[in-house]
Amino acid sequence: MDIVTSADGTPIATHSVGEGPAIVIVNGALSRAQDAAEVARAMADAGLRAVTYDRRARGDSGETPPAAPEREVEDLAAVVAAASETGTEAGGGAAVLGHSSGAILAHFAAGEGVPMTHLFLSEPPFRFGQGDPAADLADRLRAMADEGRPGDAVVAFQREAVGLPDAAIEQFRASPLFDATAPLGASTVYDVLVTQRASMPSSAMREVRMPVTILCGVETMPFLISAAARLAELMPDAEYLEVPESVGHGIHPEATARIVAERLEA
Repeated sequence: MDIVTSADGTPIATHSVGEGPAIVIVNGALSRAQDAAEVARAMADAGLRAVTYDRRARGDSGETPPAAPEREVEDLAAVVAAASETGTEAGGGAAVLGHSSGAILAHFAAGEGVPMTHLFLSEPPFRFGQGDPAADLADRLRAMADEGRPGDAVVAFQREAVGLPDAAIEQFRASPLFDATAPLGASTVYDVLVTQRASMPSSAMREVRMPVTILCGVETMPFLISAAARLAELMPDAEYLEVPESVGHGIHPEATARIVAERLEA
C-alpha cells in the first residue's frame, strides 16, 4: 500500500499491481480498493499496471470535511499523477476505469481537467435529471454517520439513492455482508453528492478530449442499460460496447481487461 496526499491534505491509500501502461480503477458505492483486486489482477495479467484506491472516507483513506465532489476530483487527480509519475506515461496522465458511481466520478473529473489517456465508463448510473434522490439526502446520511449510525446511512442510501426494495434491503441486513459494509456509511455522502452534481452530464463532460469507451453488461438493471445508451447518444464520438460476460452490475475481470488492454495498445 502507498499513500498519496490530496490537495486538502487527505491521505488516499493506493495499491498497484502489474507492469505496463497505467489504468486507475475507481470503485462504485459501498466498496473499497480490495473489492477491485480481481479486476486489477486481470489487468496486470493483460500487461497493464492497475492502480486501485480507497476513495475518501473508505478503508485506509482519510476524510477531511466538508464533503464535496471537488474533493474527490482532487483525490483522483492525485492518484492519476502518482500513477503517471511512476510509469511510462511521464506525467501525461493515466487511463481511468470507473464503475457505477465511480464512473460518474471519473467522468466528472475528466470534465474538470484531470489528465487521462483514455476514459472507460462501466455502467454509469446517470439519471439525466429524472428521479434524483431528495436534495437533503446527503445531509441526512452525514447526520446518521456522525451520530454513530453508519449502518442506517447504508440502508437509507440503498433505499433512496439506489432504489432497492425493502425486501432486498432486509435480506441484506440479515447477511454477514451488512456488518462488513456498515462502516462505509459515511462514504455514501460522497456518492450522493457526485451523482446529484452530475445527474445530467455537463457540456464539459460530454466534450472531454480523451478517447471514451462506455461499457455495459447485457444482464444488468434496465435503468443502467438505458443510461449507458443515452450517454452514448450524447457523446457520438464515444465507443459503446456491450460486455455479455458482465452480469448483475458487476465488472467481469478478464473480459474487461481484454477490452481495456486492446484500446491502450492501439
